[in-house]
Amino acid sequence: MDNLLTSICLVDASRRAQSWLCEDKRTTRRRSQEMTNTIDFPVHTDVAEKLTDILSPGVVPCDAECADRAGSDQLNHEGSTTPYIALNSDEPGIRGLFKYRPETAFPLNGLVEVLLFRENSLTRGERELIATYVSALNECRFCFFTHAAIAAAHLPEGMTLVEQVRADLEAAPVSDKLRALLAIAAAVQQSGRRVSRQDIAAARAAGATDLEIHDTVLIAAAFCMYNRYVDGLGTLAANDPEHYAARAERTDGYLAVLADSLSQG
Repeated sequence: MDNLLTSICLVDASRRAQSWLCEDKRTTRRRSQEMTNTIDFPVHTDVAEKLTDILSPGVVPCDAECADRAGSDQLNHEGSTTPYIALNSDEPGIRGLFKYRPETAFPLNGLVEVLLFRENSLTRGERELIATYVSALNECRFCFFTHAAIAAAHLPEGMTLVEQVRADLEAAPVSDKLRALLAIAAAVQQSGRRVSRQDIAAARAAGATDLEIHDTVLIAAAFCMYNRYVDGLGTLAANDPEHYAARAERTDGYLAVLADSLSQG
């Protein structure tokens, strides 16, 4: 029941976020606090205030020259320094898209907050590893580097395990349960129909609960969306994994990171 209520709250929050764009700044601040309280995300108390500007209209996209300020160390999958559309910041990857379309940023981050950050019988490192593995299979550099860094920060084996899973899941030193869940995620990455009853039975036999199986499928499906969102608009990503290390050390969740990023203009 709690999971159903959370899902309902997320859908309702998304709808309300759309309507708030026409409200004045004081009302937006109050309603932003109400939405954060309704969903009950474990975020800092100042997040709702920072979300005020996120939900405000009037963002004007810049031209290609603005996008080129990102520098040659950041490229998209075609090797270009310019994304496909003119964004209103030089932020890389999905972060630039969040600033360009902030009214979609909240529900997208709300989903990943639930799946990867909130309490779960799977550790945060395990869930980030699932997201990382799917991003690797989709060859999405920005999402892979971002979540590989976070997974490494929350796994005892660090980046070594991340690379072992990416290179050869069958040989990687993970539990039978996590291996079975990662196999399900890999099937989802190809198509939802590639997941079989045998895959589910194998995960259950290895000790996975139905909720863990559910969340694995949803993480995989969601990251296929995030990966295609990022690369479908030709956003930029740095090739150096160290670029992603500082953000990976944060412990205050995806909504807090979003609020900080968008409040910086």
